[in-house]
Amino acid sequence: MSEKHAGRIPRPFPPPVGEDDIDSNYFKEDLAVGYDVSMSPFEKNLVLKQDLRIIPLSAAIYFLCFLDRTNIGNALILNSSSSNDMQHETGMTDHEFTISLMVFLVSYAVFEVPSNMLLKKLRPSRWLAFLMFCWGGMTILTAATNSFGSVTAVRFLLGTFEAGLFPGLVYYLTFWYKHDERSVRVAFILASATLAGAFGGAIAYGIGHMNGAAGLSGWRWLFIIEGIPSCLAALLVLLFLPDYPERTRWLTESEKDMAVQRLYYEGSKESHPTISWKEAKETLTDWRLYAHYAIYFAVGPAFASLSLFSPSIIVGLGYLDLQAQLMTVPPWVIAYVCQVLVAWSADHFNARGIHTAAAATVGAIGFIMSAALPADAYTARYGGLIMATAGSFAAIPPMLGWLSSNVFTTASTGLAIAINVSIGGGLGQIPGVFIYKASEREKGYPTGHWTNAALLLFVAVVALGLRLFYGWKNRKLRAYAESQEVPYRYFKL
Repeated sequence: MSEKHAGRIPRPFPPPVGEDDIDSNYFKEDLAVGYDVSMSPFEKNLVLKQDLRIIPLSAAIYFLCFLDRTNIGNALILNSSSSNDMQHETGMTDHEFTISLMVFLVSYAVFEVPSNMLLKKLRPSRWLAFLMFCWGGMTILTAATNSFGSVTAVRFLLGTFEAGLFPGLVYYLTFWYKHDERSVRVAFILASATLAGAFGGAIAYGIGHMNGAAGLSGWRWLFIIEGIPSCLAALLVLLFLPDYPERTRWLTESEKDMAVQRLYYEGSKESHPTISWKEAKETLTDWRLYAHYAIYFAVGPAFASLSLFSPSIIVGLGYLDLQAQLMTVPPWVIAYVCQVLVAWSADHFNARGIHTAAAATVGAIGFIMSAALPADAYTARYGGLIMATAGSFAAIPPMLGWLSSNVFTTASTGLAIAINVSIGGGLGQIPGVFIYKASEREKGYPTGHWTNAALLLFVAVVALGLRLFYGWKNRKLRAYAESQEVPYRYFKL
């Protein structure tokens, strides 16, 4: 590299930093233009070893988190034919029930950013285990609620403790995996949410037969039985979740060296300090990131409404009580498969924007089918629900992988991920609890379906626009870097 050009990449490009900084932003060519991502057998074995230790445990954590978050949707209709469901026994109106769901999302949005900062400071295993034990306790405590006030208070605390998990896990993966390895692993973790949706219905079906056991209604047993595993699993997380490659005991010294070296350019590092005000300001004023935040916000209502109201939507398709619980299973199972396949393809072909847009379009078509078909076209509308669930959830992993791959320092990555999930996973989900109105059950919930369809089409358009923007930026990078004889790395597409 010519010394006279070493520091002359202009501000619109990710700027180079000191050569001794292992978070260097010197540019490498992207997979789409020939970046060699082949791995040696030693590195492949290392990644497999990491996968076997990290991914199943992370997926299990999120499975329990999502189960404890969304079981209130099952509790809403569980044993409703005998008036032993949660809404009847707590005396909540439809509006009050919606408010209790919204309060969870408010605390979820507020506490995500500080939680990601604490994860880096306190170590992932300790912080995530603490959160897990606390949200398990809140889930069990929900079984003791008897009024709108008590349900709302417990749901607020549940959101506080669950807030840090998903952005924390996405941030945590950046300490272990390169850019083009993350989306599929995020998908495996996020796909555990779809499994939780499937198992949640099946579990609720079984627990529904316990109605009246020991004097407790079935919905109370649901919260108790699903909260206990989270509390117990917190100990496993504390003992077995590895923090960082540098300090783990189950890697050999040569494996540790490889784990650190392969993330020289593309990963977060334990040794780097928590975020400074300068880095925070640069991240907050990096306006291209707001396009990422916008599409994650727009997918939020579909994520929330499908997660919380699938049992109610199924009831609107003509299924009742325990049968409705069982019919929630197929959409989630299909969504699981679609999530993993779309995420793998997005990483493999370096085409996260196109995959996000395609998945969102499929989801939008599913919601349009559900909204436009006659209310009594149950079979066709059930097919639309499957498409809506699969498309909506499959769009999320490439979105998250795309964002984390285009942020360039350890501290900024943690902040950007937390803001993104706070906006989408918190604020973006708030509309999702209002758009499925109980008064529209007989009509097939048209307001909710049309709203989600419109927002997913927005996701598709903006994702394609962002893809074109990054393509344009990459062409400018190539032209500038080649003319000035400086190294370069492309934005991921």
